[in-house]
Amino acid sequence: MTIAPVRCSVEVSQDQARAFDLFASRIVEWWRNKTIGKKPPIAIVIEPFVGGRWYERDQDGVECDWGKVLAWEPPAKLLLGWQLDSRFRFDPNLVTEVELSFRPLPNGGTEVTLEHRQLERLGSDAPRVSALLGGGWASLIDHYRAFTNKATQEPST
Repeated sequence: MTIAPVRCSVEVSQDQARAFDLFASRIVEWWRNKTIGKKPPIAIVIEPFVGGRWYERDQDGVECDWGKVLAWEPPAKLLLGWQLDSRFRFDPNLVTEVELSFRPLPNGGTEVTLEHRQLERLGSDAPRVSALLGGGWASLIDHYRAFTNKATQEPST
């Protein structure tokens, strides 16, 4: 069984480097969908190196792994291993890929494309999860776009 990748894109007003940074290092500020922890996260972390962890941490310091960093290539590409099963629980033996590409635009902005692929690895639940992820990623990337619009007024770091 092959499942088509979930894909969505947005254009943001930030340049490529700033768009990458806002996505990767300030994710907790724009992530607005459910998380896997029992309590709301105070941090969502993407460690900035290949092999780094992708996880959330709640106010009590409890961490829940989401996956790992497969490629860290600022400002153009971020490839994450999504290690959540069909019930959105961490499975260290499962990896699907979430690739973010950041393409500079002539107007100084950036096109950000998210592709979640290899969903057939989720087994018989893959079609159902793919449908959920399609709506979920589209919503998240829209929150990210809105966040970057607000960040236009902030100084770059």
